[in-house]
Amino acid sequence: MNPQLFEKTIGALTTNNFEVFVAEDLEHARKIITDDILPCITPGLVSYGDSVTFIETGVLDDLKSLPQRDGWRFLDTFESGVERKEILERRREALLSEVFFTGSNALTSGGQIVNLDMVGNRVGGIVWGPNKVVLTIGTNKIVDTLEDAMTRLREVAAPLNAKRHGSKTPCTKTGKCMNCKSPERICNTWTITEKSWPAKRISIVLVKGDYGL
Repeated sequence: MNPQLFEKTIGALTTNNFEVFVAEDLEHARKIITDDILPCITPGLVSYGDSVTFIETGVLDDLKSLPQRDGWRFLDTFESGVERKEILERRREALLSEVFFTGSNALTSGGQIVNLDMVGNRVGGIVWGPNKVVLTIGTNKIVDTLEDAMTRLREVAAPLNAKRHGSKTPCTKTGKCMNCKSPERICNTWTITEKSWPAKRISIVLVKGDYGL
């Protein structure tokens, strides 16, 4: 991790109205979310978009055990054994969450959040709907420019995600985006989030180290 790039990114994110937390490791990230972020949120519907880093923190297991009597209701949008139609309906409902958890594919030193989605439920939740969004992101996702971010998505994140989901796309063999026309293509919707509106609607938990894809 480049210390100067790291500090520049934190400063830019703060200037762009994101709420920024720095975690030393995954366990620290879990503590920040459970002790510092969740208690400040009005209990309600809570859900998430796919994110390896977020899942690795263990927070997903915590959310599943949140007591409904305290006003929380967890909506699992990736539950195994559930029909695809029902999963998609749950992902639509998740856009009305009180809090939505996910990650990001890249961060720029200018404080931009860059993502690329297949279905769009993850970027949809970041852009609009949930009252609070929490992004858990490894510092390996930090790059200097927007062009660097797009290169990272095409040559690192997208091929690895395609492999992870068992997609039969050319990038799983070449290791980089081939701008394919495959029906299993996962690169469908780009989003660039320049600022958080309202201020601090989006919280970012930056985890020091290489995490996620």
